[in-house]
Amino acid sequence: MPRVSQDQLDARRQEILAAARACFARHGYEGATVRRLEEATGLSRGAIFHHFRDKDSLFLAVAEDDAVAMVETVARNGLVQVMRDLLARAISPDTTGWLGSQLEVSRRLRTDPAFAERWAARSAAIAEATRDRLARQRDAGVLRDDVPIDVLARFLELAYDGLVLHLAMGRPAGDLGPVLDLVEEAVRRR
Repeated sequence: MPRVSQDQLDARRQEILAAARACFARHGYEGATVRRLEEATGLSRGAIFHHFRDKDSLFLAVAEDDAVAMVETVARNGLVQVMRDLLARAISPDTTGWLGSQLEVSRRLRTDPAFAERWAARSAAIAEATRDRLARQRDAGVLRDDVPIDVLARFLELAYDGLVLHLAMGRPAGDLGPVLDLVEEAVRRR
């Protein structure tokens, strides 16, 4: 029997995550049945669950994958850049899937205590990356110094959450560039 390389396993795992992201976004967690996941991935349940223990683990992996990418962007370029990137890709099916996954994470955080406990570390990593970036910006003299870092971070998090909700509701994205300029200007040194 031929051996499958780690690269092939990793590629298959990424394919499953991408298809599952779209399925969770389209149908929600409960509606993304195993049959729908099979249809979305083009794989059998055995092939899917060879890579993931169960549906909950698959959903958490999708959400974690998104969180890791977000932490990397925040650490490198800040939360406003995450918002700008999201706005630039607002019409992409991948972004639509990502938005749906974000809304599903929010719903499960409110309704599933076990999920909320597992998600706490991911949420903390995003918040920490945001605060670290803001502290570096303040040290560089770019960020205003009359408002505590925690308040600026909360302000940016609320702006981000509002943008996600706006886009997820299918509202127009074309006129939001100046709004993000205003958000960025609000945290900059005057």
